[in-house]
Amino acid sequence: MKLLIINGPNINLLGTREPEIYGDTTFEDHFVALQFAYKDIELSHFQSNVEGELITKIQQARENFDGIILNAAAYTHTSVGIGDAIAAIDTPVVEVHISNTFARESFRHQSYISKHATGIILGFGLKSYNLAIESFRHK
Repeated sequence: MKLLIINGPNINLLGTREPEIYGDTTFEDHFVALQFAYKDIELSHFQSNVEGELITKIQQARENFDGIILNAAAYTHTSVGIGDAIAAIDTPVVEVHISNTFARESFRHQSYISKHATGIILGFGLKSYNLAIESFRHK
């Protein structure tokens, strides 16, 4: 199985950005732990702060991956384009958030992705990615 993790804006700052919300581990360090924990799954990841690059990667992933784990970060709440890209492909997408977005500001309660996602995992810190991988493993 081949899974692609796509991360949106500011995920590159994990480990230093608001550690009280996002923890003190970088995504790169967590990705190494994911690769170790899921040796039977080919994991790749991509991060961008640019909405169009995320859309392009979603479109490209449909040809090469069995599933996408998407943390669109702030674009979750603003990007009709990312939602449309997910709707346009057959590859299953699991929406992931590190924090519980419903326990935060009201604008974070809206997602343009959820409607098109296979499932949603939020609020478990970086373990949200592990849970998303497990969801693909147990389909």
